[in-house]
Parts: sequence; C-alpha cells; structure tokens
Amino acid sequence: QVQLVESGGGLVQAGGSLRLSCAASGRTFSNNVIGWFRRAPGKEREFVAAITRSGGSTYYADSVKGRFTISRDNAKNTVYLQMSSLKPEDTAVYYCAARLAFRVGLTTTWDEYDYWGQGTQVTVSS
Repeated sequence: QVQLVESGGGLVQAGGSLRLSCAASGRTFSNNVIGWFRRAPGKEREFVAAITRSGGSTYYADSVKGRFTISRDNAKNTVYLQMSSLKPEDTAVYYCAARLAFRVGLTTTWDEYDYWGQGTQVTVSS
C-alpha cells in the first residue's frame, strides 16, 4: 500500500509559477512510477506528466510540455511538479498517482494507476 499526499497548490496570477509536491509513505516509494493528473470543473480527468521509478525518464502532455517539469527525490519519498508560465486553463485540482511496483511503464491512462492522493487546488487568475 502507498499513501500519497499532495501539497503546494494555491492561487497565482497568469504567468506565475507553483511547485506541487507529492509525499509518499508506505511501501518503498522508489519502486513506483508516479503520474500527475488534473481535473478542471466540468471536465474529464487529464494526464499531466509521469516519471519512471529512477527518475530517468519523463513524459508530458502536449498542453504542459515546456512549461511543467516533473522530478523526484526518492530519498525524500517525494515527487515534484514545477509549473511555470501558468495559464488560466491550468486551473484544476491536481492529483498525484502511483502504479503498483511491478508496473514499470509510463502511462497516460488514469485507470492504470493504483494509488491516488486527495488532490490540491491550483487556481490561475487572468
């Protein structure tokens, strides 16, 4: 079992930056692929970014590529999402998610993740 807790959300003006954190507890965190997703009001859950167990490979949605950076510190059991050049359309609840340890591939599909945090609200004003 892996427990995930997101933090770092808030209100920011367009063009600003935020760094989200996803702190994990439970089983060995370094065994899990981690993804970030978001859900805006009235919209479907959307993939944002994912990172492999070692942090050596990452993958981004086209909508955030070049603006967001996912990273991890396995010694601290934490994954980060650095968000820059934020736009009003980035407003959403952001969730981190983990895959079971034997699922080693990066995936953009939300139902291929097994553990979820409670989410953190990001609001970007224009």
